[in-house]
Amino acid sequence: MPSLQQIRTALDGSGQAHVLRFWPELGSEQQEEFLRELAQLDLPRLEEHCRAAAEAAAAASCAPDRDLEPNLEPVPPESMGSVRTSDPDCLAGWEREGFLQISRSRVAVLLLAGGQGTRLGVRYPKGMFDVGLPSGKTLYQIQAERILKIQQLAENRLGSKCTVPWYIMTSEFTLKPTQTFFQENAHFGLQPSNIVMFEQRMIPAVTFDGKVILEGKGKIAMAPDGNGGLYQALEDNGVLEDMERRGVEFVHVYCVDNILVKMADPLFVGFCVAKGADCGAKVVEKAHPAEPVGVVCRVGGVPQVVEYSEIRPETARLRGSAGELVYSAGNICNHFFTRSFLQDVVETFKDQLKPHVALKKVPFVDSCGNQVKPTEPNGIKMEKFVFDVFPFSRSLVVLEVQREDEFSPLKNADGAPSDTPSAARNALLAQHCRWAAAAGAALLDEQGNGIQMLPSSSAENHPALKCEISPLVSYFGEGLELLKGKTIRTPFILDGAAAAELQA
Repeated sequence: MPSLQQIRTALDGSGQAHVLRFWPELGSEQQEEFLRELAQLDLPRLEEHCRAAAEAAAAASCAPDRDLEPNLEPVPPESMGSVRTSDPDCLAGWEREGFLQISRSRVAVLLLAGGQGTRLGVRYPKGMFDVGLPSGKTLYQIQAERILKIQQLAENRLGSKCTVPWYIMTSEFTLKPTQTFFQENAHFGLQPSNIVMFEQRMIPAVTFDGKVILEGKGKIAMAPDGNGGLYQALEDNGVLEDMERRGVEFVHVYCVDNILVKMADPLFVGFCVAKGADCGAKVVEKAHPAEPVGVVCRVGGVPQVVEYSEIRPETARLRGSAGELVYSAGNICNHFFTRSFLQDVVETFKDQLKPHVALKKVPFVDSCGNQVKPTEPNGIKMEKFVFDVFPFSRSLVVLEVQREDEFSPLKNADGAPSDTPSAARNALLAQHCRWAAAAGAALLDEQGNGIQMLPSSSAENHPALKCEISPLVSYFGEGLELLKGKTIRTPFILDGAAAAELQA
């Protein structure tokens, strides 16, 4: 670890001498902790980072929007698949291919879990959040049980025991709470050796004039470098080498907050493998032209995600011959990568990723040492996005899935217009009710009234339904023949014990 004098010299040389302004006021333990934090900074590149952040923020505030219109085009049909419109035989073939790869232990899942649940009103990792399901399961537990089930399904189909390793990218904020949570819950039945947690880098928040922000007298305001920090973290933590040792060739990457995510989805994996893709994206059809989601498309023949604000309204409203939106592929941060592509990114492309500017309200201490909570943005956080690597793909494919089956993000506390715990809970329960009805069960509400569930029924249609099916019983609606002819009165939880009782 560098000495205090070495750190002081480096800070002075990068124009950040103010960072040690309150050093004499700190106790010995605080000084020791602060010194450890400072030693972890990339001090040789600190000046460059601060200058680049200030310049990028200034440029973003005055630069005209880039004009993408002349070069904008949708993903070509040969690179698209859809659970709604693709040939059923193709869908079945893709699923078989996916199960084959899973059965050979060639598929891993990688969770992006570096953020806290601040917007949810909690200070612990989002994966530990309970949205209020009848079972009380957290997002982490639901996802772990889906891994267990997909392993079991692959083993049953192809007769060979397999493993789907779970890689979890955390941050300084989420690593220890996540490790403790998994230990306290016996890793939710998974082998601890098949769960690999690793940290992404933290970078300092910077003022508009390029100065590192002090969160406290002995603490820098730090933030994860965005989910696109994945690629640097893969290198820092030797994750790709671990994948190679395990024989992993294909990686399913997703965000922690989607309660409907299909872990190691065999259909998606098989689709990408069958198409010879090095990179894949799941998308949902945009709800309407102005929906504020990024769109997977091409710019000048190069695949990328274009922000909704960069597409003119008249372009967003364009429709095809069947009435469908031309630019309809809404990005949901659900991706496929080959390990070799990730290796190429780490070795060749990661330093070409351009950070995005985020202006934030960052609490700080002023020159007198007073704590200040700003009411307006006062700081710059530079972050990268996981999809920033799309332009480097030699063969990117896109699979459109049903929103009500695969996408319900958890971002805001209840009371917000969307993406709340109630919305996520209701989306999952409505899905499970559809599964039960499709299996031949008769559904009753709490008053004993019959409920008709249509294939497209959503949480908005039946917000009070409480039929929960454990992932250990069914991964995606399969294996529910035991419900045929049964009458189910909600609330109802179909777990292993309930399934055994119904079969008795």
